[in-house]
Amino acid sequence: MSKHPRSFCSALVTLLVLPFGAARAQAVPNAGERVETLVTFGAQSDKSWGDDDFSQTFFFLIPEKQREPVYIRVWDPGCGGTNDDLKGPANTTTSFSLYGGPGTFSGPQARDPRPTNPNPTGRLLKSQTFGNEAKYDGTWFTFGPLNPLEAEPVDEFQGRVFKMVARGLSGNDGNLYRYFFSTSPTANVAVEGGNAFTYEYCFRLPATSSKTTVHLYPFVNNKVVSIKQSNFDADNGATLEIFSVAKNGHAAAVSGNGEWTSSVLPIAAKEHGLSLDFRLTSTSAAPNDLVFYVTDQYDTALPFFAIPLGGPPRYQYDIGVKLHR
Repeated sequence: MSKHPRSFCSALVTLLVLPFGAARAQAVPNAGERVETLVTFGAQSDKSWGDDDFSQTFFFLIPEKQREPVYIRVWDPGCGGTNDDLKGPANTTTSFSLYGGPGTFSGPQARDPRPTNPNPTGRLLKSQTFGNEAKYDGTWFTFGPLNPLEAEPVDEFQGRVFKMVARGLSGNDGNLYRYFFSTSPTANVAVEGGNAFTYEYCFRLPATSSKTTVHLYPFVNNKVVSIKQSNFDADNGATLEIFSVAKNGHAAAVSGNGEWTSSVLPIAAKEHGLSLDFRLTSTSAAPNDLVFYVTDQYDTALPFFAIPLGGPPRYQYDIGVKLHR
């Protein structure tokens, strides 16, 4: 029998007993993150447009007891419509490849935010390539039905995991898209107790006129002593503050145009088994695409969960009480 740290189990139980309305956050990105879309650029794009490797990987977590089929739905998987970032006539193709079985999560570099091996681990279940097909503009494409037993068991998350890899194969446009983890092939019906997570997040930050603060939720396990947050191509156009039960708006570094920047923060014991809240607020008049990842003191990447484990953190004030005799 696998043993799980108490702090992690508490956070996971909090997730699994969420009411149905809260569990509907299986949109990826979810509403609480306030990230409008994910983005993956074509392979001939300039990296300074906001994508460091033209690839993005998401894992979809299924509760261990789930036996009914599940579906991974992709909104607007093609590149060329009104929702995408075109640099001229649409010329970009993007593949979405779904993996399951051994190695999907546990394989070499499967969770590396900057992998050197271009071949994803696991067993390829289905791959679909999209170009500028009008029928996919603003509509959903569905992968499935998927048998939960085809996903790789992951003891630390008490469930099974599928993996979706989006990759820009050609062209120089930005493909903007979203996912939904569903029990229906034709509608967005949340998988109760499910979740999704990534180890490198490439997304679009809204312009400052939207007055939107984006929330990213990296999970801190009980082995973490410090974290290093790294971000790419923020264009010096945002502020980043980190909140948690122990942090009340710690400022962190943001990058310039086409460059990586990082900063290190200590982790307190009471932050173990909970999520941090990275609050990113634009100071730019235009939307901006950028990349984030977080590692611990061993340079091991930490996951960003769509539904934050333990819920969105709230700072806990320490109130000292003095007794006077």
